[in-house]
Amino acid sequence: MAEKLVLIDGHSIINRAFYGIPDMTSISGEHTNAVYGFLNIMLKICDEEHPDYLCVAFDVKAPTFRHEMYDAYKGTRKPMPAELHEQVPLLKKVLHTMNISTFEHAGWEADDILGSLAKRAEREGLEVSLISGDRDLLQIASDKIKICIPKTKGGKTETECYYTKDVLEKYKLPPSGIIELKALMGDNADNIPGVPGVGEKTATDLLVQYKTMEGVYEHIDEITKKALHEKLVANKDKAILSKKLATIKTDCDTGLAWDELKIGNFWNNEAKELFLSLGLKSFMNDMSEADSLFDSLEKKNRLAYYFLKDKDGVTSLSISDGSDTYVIIVSGFLLSEDYLEKKMAHLAEDKLRKLITFDAKDSYSALGTDDYANIDDVLIMAYLNNPLKSDYTVQDIASEHLDLQLTGWKDSFPKLAYAEAVMTMPAEYVKYAGTMSYVIYESYELLKDALDKKGMTELYRDIEMPLTTVLYNMEKEGIGVNAAALVSYANELGTRISELEKSIYHKAGIEFNINSPKQLGEVLFESGCA
Repeated sequence: MAEKLVLIDGHSIINRAFYGIPDMTSISGEHTNAVYGFLNIMLKICDEEHPDYLCVAFDVKAPTFRHEMYDAYKGTRKPMPAELHEQVPLLKKVLHTMNISTFEHAGWEADDILGSLAKRAEREGLEVSLISGDRDLLQIASDKIKICIPKTKGGKTETECYYTKDVLEKYKLPPSGIIELKALMGDNADNIPGVPGVGEKTATDLLVQYKTMEGVYEHIDEITKKALHEKLVANKDKAILSKKLATIKTDCDTGLAWDELKIGNFWNNEAKELFLSLGLKSFMNDMSEADSLFDSLEKKNRLAYYFLKDKDGVTSLSISDGSDTYVIIVSGFLLSEDYLEKKMAHLAEDKLRKLITFDAKDSYSALGTDDYANIDDVLIMAYLNNPLKSDYTVQDIASEHLDLQLTGWKDSFPKLAYAEAVMTMPAEYVKYAGTMSYVIYESYELLKDALDKKGMTELYRDIEMPLTTVLYNMEKEGIGVNAAALVSYANELGTRISELEKSIYHKAGIEFNINSPKQLGEVLFESGCA
């Protein structure tokens, strides 16, 4: 699965948020509605996209190369309201405290930064989701670059998403046709002149037939409508200029490394303090509840836990203390995986606390330790109690030791891939994770007693559990291989296989599919070759 980059057009989204959210202020009087709305949109996008990398690009109040071409570029735009203007640096401060990368550069617009990062990411094998209210960016869309345009309908934010096929379906033109469209019809928002009197329908019809603005002028004599012909001829220079102004630059050297855009811990202490000072308490609810939960779990001497994972790693942790089962969901960045892993690692540090899990080896990376001293594994316990089975599941343990009949993941969600269910069915997977944690807790004492009675406690503690750390570290480190030697050996085997096939065909007097039992049987037993 390819890694994913999410790019956000900072000024476009904060502007949309400002007009979509009623005025809000902090205790000190700072306007915060645009920041609040921006974070709501970004939160929704992160929940949906599960990005590995994130960057917000901003415009700089300075002339760009487009102003050098055309003094009146964006000359008709009204100044940003003061209540919005003051929130731009505030948003940047919020993003920085959350360890979210931002980027701006004098001479470039945010569109140019976004377009350059998107195309570079595409070349390097990343999937890209680019979020903006500016439809000019549709020209960047491809099969790997998705343009997401948030829209507010009935008080709810919905997102229109465009790949190449979606642009074609909506505009009858490929993504590059958006540039050609602006060349002919112009853009009032950016004060791009285009050809006066040519609207979207006329421009689209021309481009469907002639593909590009240049193509239109190459076939200008075929355009028989007198008024349209005259407008195009008289304003050719404006069309050429407009195409240059509308073309997003995709070769800006930002100097950014992907590691700089890696999503980290959003909810650090600095971010929490800033959010509280701004009165943005709704973003803190899940964090406060999670902190309180872990505070209460600190006092428990025995905890069973179960990690539910999606394609990218840990997604939630359910924990049982024997009386209650708690489920902690890592979704978007309200609760980051980093936060969950640090909290769990802290619980694992206390050697007086017993942690019980199913498959300890798989949880060491999330716990941040391979020290099994206070960790027990009911999977290994179940194996030692009945080593003749070919497979062991939590459902098996529930049935054999607790007299509970539970369905497994595939039976519970037969039509959904694991990762898809994690992202789209929170209620169901929360219930599933909680049930697993309960079974682990309740079965522990029964399995432990059974090992004692069979005299296997030392085998379990002194051999099997240490082996989990050996296997974990082997998987983490991997092994070194000589790739060239393997390729060479594969070529040798291929040559030898080819020689043997020719020999078999020669002896059989016929060519056939050697891998087919039916054809092989016919050659051996019906043709007399045996």
